[in-house]
Amino acid sequence: MKSFDRIAAVFATLMAVFFITINIALIKQNKSNISLYKVEVNRIKQELLMGRQVNAGNYPNIIGIYEYNGESDFYSSENEYTISEINNKLYRIEYIDKPPKNNAFLIAIDIVLATFTLIIFVAFIYIRQMLIKPFNELNSLPEQLSKRNLVLPLKEHKSRYFGKFIWGLDMLRQELENSRQKEIEYAKNEKTFLLSLSHDIKTPLAAIKLYSKALSKAIYSSPEKQLIAAESINEKADEIEKIVCELSSNLSGDIMDFEVHCTEFYLSDVINKIEKYYSDKLSVTGTSFSIGEYSNCILRGDADRLEEVLQNIIENAIKYGDGNRIELSFSDEEDCRLITVINTGCTLSDKEIPYIFDSFWRGSNVGSQHGSGLGLYICRRLMELMGGSIYAETADNLMKITAVCQKQN
Repeated sequence: MKSFDRIAAVFATLMAVFFITINIALIKQNKSNISLYKVEVNRIKQELLMGRQVNAGNYPNIIGIYEYNGESDFYSSENEYTISEINNKLYRIEYIDKPPKNNAFLIAIDIVLATFTLIIFVAFIYIRQMLIKPFNELNSLPEQLSKRNLVLPLKEHKSRYFGKFIWGLDMLRQELENSRQKEIEYAKNEKTFLLSLSHDIKTPLAAIKLYSKALSKAIYSSPEKQLIAAESINEKADEIEKIVCELSSNLSGDIMDFEVHCTEFYLSDVINKIEKYYSDKLSVTGTSFSIGEYSNCILRGDADRLEEVLQNIIENAIKYGDGNRIELSFSDEEDCRLITVINTGCTLSDKEIPYIFDSFWRGSNVGSQHGSGLGLYICRRLMELMGGSIYAETADNLMKITAVCQKQN
């Protein structure tokens, strides 16, 4: 805000200097007009001295030139005049001593400058009060959010320029707070689960070790006792196997929560955002990006989540394609709209295609690209929650991933 105030002060100084300079220039011009008649009188005298005919109309500040012919009223006139003897003759040269100053123009200039300066200062004050000052009050909020210092809801701001910004920051705060709670809950559940798992495995494992040790030392001499010990080992092994199956079942479930709010939305609302973002982004890298013709329709699902699905697919195409071409095509199948993202440079084998939507799976084409293997898994879960589906296919060095969206009946 101090920088803005300094800019306003500099502007005020410049305007004041400009205002004073203009007025001084106009005043000097008026003063020069006052003494102009003297120059014209001297010129007329020189012309008369050389015996030339002089026309008063050629001089803006001269009213008339009169020669003395014995008139009694020669020395009386309502105008300012000067008497000069030239070539033994008397001449009365009447002039405008004080030509009208251009006060109206000067006043008009002053009014225009004052009005312009006032408008600029009002704009400065408005910007300072409505934009600069509120922004200074808010500029520390992102830092506090990053440090997780904001746990209370943010107060609504009266400024119409920052109302949505505050609302967005509060949503971000809530999301960060929810993520933090989920992390704490996940850590707690993970620790509890591991403690329970270690306890559940320890008991049958100890029994197996005990029975196996007894068998190895031939403590059980009779075949019947040896058979009982072997059956006990098998039983405890089954218990451990059951625990391992439960563990595998838990790990194969959803690894994250997905929030999907299904409503009605226009397909063009999503595609326009995708086109706006990736047209600029891919133009820098030289990748050809095109969107095929499509008829707009109303879809059933979550517009934000569908946008996320398409972004994940396109980001995969950017990372694992050859950077030559990416395009979107559209088709219809029964009551569904199919959106297909096509990219060149596919090097995946047909055997790998069934696994690309699994969590943490990464194909043979990853190379040096970093990733978690969750992008397409997230796409599959989101499409399922929206009542749609997603599938992939390859053909002629092209990767085609299609999102099947339900139309609103």
